[in-house]
This record gives sequence, structure tokens and C-alpha cells, in this order.
Amino acid sequence: MTEGSSPGAPGAVFGDLVGQEAVVEQLRHAVAAAAAPASAAPGGVLGMTHAWLFTGPPGSGRSVAARAFAAALLCASQGCGECPSCRQVAAGSHPDLLLVRPDGLSYGVRQTRDLVLRAAAAPVYGRWRVVLFEDADRATEQAANALLKAIEEPAPRTVWLLCAPSADDLPTTIRSRCRLVTLRTPPTAAVAEVLVRSGISEDAALAAARAAQGHIGRARRLATDPQAAGRRAEVLKVPMQVSGGLGHALASAADLVKAAEAEAAAITEELDVPERDALRRAFGEGSTGKGVATAVRGAAGALKELEDRQKSRATRLKRDALDRALLDLAGFYRDVLAVQLGADVELANAARREELEQVAVISRPETTVRRIEAIMKCRERLAASVAPLLAVEEMTLALAAR
Repeated sequence: MTEGSSPGAPGAVFGDLVGQEAVVEQLRHAVAAAAAPASAAPGGVLGMTHAWLFTGPPGSGRSVAARAFAAALLCASQGCGECPSCRQVAAGSHPDLLLVRPDGLSYGVRQTRDLVLRAAAAPVYGRWRVVLFEDADRATEQAANALLKAIEEPAPRTVWLLCAPSADDLPTTIRSRCRLVTLRTPPTAAVAEVLVRSGISEDAALAAARAAQGHIGRARRLATDPQAAGRRAEVLKVPMQVSGGLGHALASAADLVKAAEAEAAAITEELDVPERDALRRAFGEGSTGKGVATAVRGAAGALKELEDRQKSRATRLKRDALDRALLDLAGFYRDVLAVQLGADVELANAARREELEQVAVISRPETTVRRIEAIMKCRERLAASVAPLLAVEEMTLALAAR
């Protein structure tokens, strides 16, 4: 928990932001400015503004920071974390919060125009209507243009909170109109402390925090889900497998893609089933009486639309899962390079020291760098919608080359 904050105190909602002291200070000042009378509110970098851009590497807590900021703006006590307003924001059900999470690989112009219209409505309860747009970098070019117009000519009581890995992922016209909030990768010790507070042993927490390379959500999953830890272990067998030649390299590529699909399928199932059940209940499935037949016909169309969104999300989840696997691989070779150069740095895969040293001995630092570059190139190709197996096969062949 951030120093100086406690449950029920102003700013308590920022307690889950690990290792982000400068960001917490920036947001607290803005919340105080937002709550002050217009004549007394400070301006400049400490003041309130209508558009914010939260950036940072995966796992740094972009959306966590944005949601905490939204809760603090909508809370009468500036983010106590305990009141109905704060709890509603945490659950994503606050009437003055529009929470946007693109299901697929992109977010279209029609969806954005609808969002802009809803965002312009007056707040229901408080002083602000907050739009929290996670993965804003997924907006198409036309969607970004529609978003730009809303940010250029904002409704007087609407606040836009955009999240993206980097400011460069959004058009210059949008990012130049936003206050930038830059988060950093949390230190391993800070991530481990969060896990320990949730009941995980110190050794397991530290190992998971190192493996996740600062990604808090991933660290928690690795520490609590044996299947997730097992899938990562399978990914890290690749460096030893590809040395067996062409057949082993291609087999490793197929295994990597299958592991990513299995992880994505597990996450998809967790999300899809409750959504389908909730929609069926909303249309009165299992009910009898007048109007049921009409409701059932309406449910069929709504279910088809939901299935289309879920398929799009499943595609994105597969790509994201494969990207995580590639980052794990890159982390392994980064550790190999550290061993080769004798660098005094923390190893993400310290528990695999023997394997790291094996690969380090039979290869040169320049080979390791080339392998890391091959992994990064594969990530770029996947982002450009190249068929996953083709992209990964090219990568594993590059990893196998001496």
C-alpha cells in the first residue's frame, strides 16, 4: 500500500499501485484540484484537465492507475476505497463511469461514435462523467479521428482516461491534447510484497515476481495457478529443444502455438460462459407466459452478436498469450546474455541457472543478441496479423541457427 494511505483515507484507492510513487502524487494533486472550487484549483501539471493518457509497459498498472483515478474523481472523499461509489467503480458498475475494453484486435469508428455520444451526457450523481478507455491503441484510424473530435471539443464535465503501452501508439493529435501519466515496471521486491500480502509464501512470491518481470497480474497467476506455471515451463524448454535441428525447431514452434491457444482457451472459457448465461437470463430463458416467444426471438439475435464479439476477443487473447510466451523466451535469452557478459543483474529465470549456463557456454553473445532480435521480429509479424504458426516457425529456425 502506498505510504500515507490507509483504507477509508482520501487516496486509499491508489494503494494497489506498486512502485509508482510519482504517479500517485501526480494523480492525488489532480484529484484535489478537481474537488476544489474553480477559483482555487491549481493549474499547470498539478491541476485537473479533461483528457489523460496512461502509458507504461505490460503489467505496470496502466488500467489500475486509471481506474483508481476515476474512483477518486467520483468519490466525495477523493478515493476512500470504501464508499458505494468507490466499490461501484471497482466493479465497473458506476453510472458515471464508461468502461471501454476492446474485445477484438481493433475498436471501430461506429463503436467510437456511440461512445462519444454517451460520454457527452451529464453526470448522474457527481461532478464528472469519466470515460476509461483501456487499450486505446486498438482504435482504428477512423475511430481515432472520431475520438480526437471529442477530446478537442469536450463536454464540460466529461473526463477521458486513455490507456496505451506508449504515447507513440496513439496519433500525435490525440496525445498532444492529453496529460501524460507514465508508469514504470514495478521492482521485483514490490511485486513480491503484494503477493505475500495476499497469502503467498515469500519464496513463491519472489520467484513469481521475477518470472513475471514486473507484471503484477501475471505474477499472481504464476504463483496461484499451477497450469499457468506449467505452460510457462513448457515455453522455456524451447531454447534447449531447438538445438536438436530442423525437426525439433519446427516441433517447438507447433508446441508454442498450442500452448498459447490452451492458455487463451482457459481465459476465454472463464469470460464467455458467464456472459452467455447473463444474456439468456436477461431475455427470460426458462420463463413462461405472454411475450416469452418474442423475447426468445430477440435473444437469438443478441446471442449471435455476443458470439461474434467473443470470437473476436478469443482471437486477441490467442495473440496476447503467444506474445507473453515470446516475452518469456526473450527474458530467457536476456538472462543468457547477462551470464555471458558477467553482468550483475537480477535474472528473471534464476531458478534455471544451470540451463542458462548451458546455453551461454555453447553460444556467443552476438548469437544471443541475434536470437532476441528474432523473437522481437516475430512479435512484430504477429502484430501485423501474420499467421501465428508461420511467424513462430521462422523464429524457432532462427533460434536454432548457431
